[in-house]
Amino acid sequence: MTTGDDLHIRDAATAELDAATLYRILALRSAVFVVEQECAYLDPDGRDLEAGARQLWIELDGELLATLRMVTDPGGVLRIGRVATVVPARGAGLAARLMQRALELAGSAPTVLEAQAHLHDWYARFGFVRDGAEYLDDGIPHIPMRRSS
Repeated sequence: MTTGDDLHIRDAATAELDAATLYRILALRSAVFVVEQECAYLDPDGRDLEAGARQLWIELDGELLATLRMVTDPGGVLRIGRVATVVPARGAGLAARLMQRALELAGSAPTVLEAQAHLHDWYARFGFVRDGAEYLDDGIPHIPMRRSS
């Protein structure tokens, strides 16, 4: 896999997406979070339909490789979530590129996320710090994290 100029980072409000693109994003998220991680939950949680919801994704030759969602919580706090990469593309830095783009879009707004505990240090690379106690979500340890600017 190449990680150069042939990769296309995209971002758009969910409301601007065509049905095929949204379907591919939701299918990737379900493949990772529901099937691979064996968590029986409804990934389309309604937040994708909120007015400020944005989807970020990376494509290579029309194939969706990685995705990330941004929504706005009460008080104007941005929330990053649903960060997922297809198995063959993992380790190529795609999620990091999506995180960098998301933080560019966030600017100086406070930003939060719920990190799977084993990814705590990875998110710390982007300026996120622990913001609460570890908890279980579908049997997977998570840590709330916050980035102030």
